[in-house]
Amino acid sequence: MKRSKPFLFLMLADFIARSAYQMGKTPLLPIFAAALGASGAFLGLIVSVSTVTGLFLKPLFGILSDRWGRRIWLLIGAGFFAFMPFLYRFIQTPEQLLVIRLVHGLATAIYGPVTLAFIADLARNDQIAEDIGWFELARSGGYIVGPALAGWLLLSQDPVTVFTIIGLISCMIFLPVLQLPETRPRAKRKRRRLLPHILSAIRAGRDTPAVWLTGGLESVTFIALYTLKAFLPIYAREAGLSIVLVGIYFSLSEAAHALGKPFCGRLGDRVGYLPTISLGMLLLAVALPLVSALDDSPLILLPALMTGLAQALIFPAAKALVSQGIGPEHLGAGMGLIGMLQNFGKVGGPVLGGFAIAALGYGGALLGLSALLLIGTAVIWALLAPRKLMQTS
Repeated sequence: MKRSKPFLFLMLADFIARSAYQMGKTPLLPIFAAALGASGAFLGLIVSVSTVTGLFLKPLFGILSDRWGRRIWLLIGAGFFAFMPFLYRFIQTPEQLLVIRLVHGLATAIYGPVTLAFIADLARNDQIAEDIGWFELARSGGYIVGPALAGWLLLSQDPVTVFTIIGLISCMIFLPVLQLPETRPRAKRKRRRLLPHILSAIRAGRDTPAVWLTGGLESVTFIALYTLKAFLPIYAREAGLSIVLVGIYFSLSEAAHALGKPFCGRLGDRVGYLPTISLGMLLLAVALPLVSALDDSPLILLPALMTGLAQALIFPAAKALVSQGIGPEHLGAGMGLIGMLQNFGKVGGPVLGGFAIAALGYGGALLGLSALLLIGTAVIWALLAPRKLMQTS
């Protein structure tokens, strides 16, 4: 189905933004941090601190976009994407790099909820998940292009120069963003003061079960996925598995995830968001134990496909369910809240997964995460299945 020009402009803007941002994250950032003298836990903190920014601020930026409009916040976010990379040239210590990364994280903290709310504003009610799937396909493209381009540039350029190139590329974000219309006309009536508006949005999110249940399930999903990312290479080495297969595992999983999003989103629009989310959770719950059960053979790529497809089923449908469960005046707030819960899974996944592996072993930890996903699926059916909420799917 043909998409509107604003939709395509937003896809292009997010692709440029995410490509450039990922250039500065992997493999460039750890190399730059190590060159400044960072090591061990502090280097890990530098790499992850930008995610912590979104953990706390995504709901706020979503609320502010509900109040003042999406376009202005997309322009502000574009400013952070475009101008922050030029500051890396002046960094002299790991502590300064930590601060810059904390501020740079505002870019994704803004773009995460605001772009999704923008897409939901544009979409018809019968194709919200599909539109989110197509949009996130462009975002996934940035995750693939960015690290590869950064690695190629590092062959001939020093890290500071690469950050400057990232800034120049990021300035291109303004070209599509300036073409975007405002999706939410300003109300003519007098608005409430800012603090009461924020509190009202938080209450709306608190009172919307779809927000907390689907956001919580996404958080559990990210805990499982980031446990795999952090510990599968270590497990493979200890078990004598080919590290090449591990690399192919993650590439195949991401490819299945990215390419499956639009089609799984369409499935959600057709059969209902709750059944689609549940199918994805069940698929992931089956895939996790298979990872540790298979030996050094191409069969290990089967759970990779299952994991990628599970993500494609879960994420677009979950965001669409939230967009229909919360009022349109608080749409950005809802997207910000589930983004916050996602970031909790990203930040906490390796930590909680590490504790689980230490206590239960690798296979036991994956079985435990699988059981958690199954329990979560049962909970979401028990609490979201009432007629009133099922009508929103």
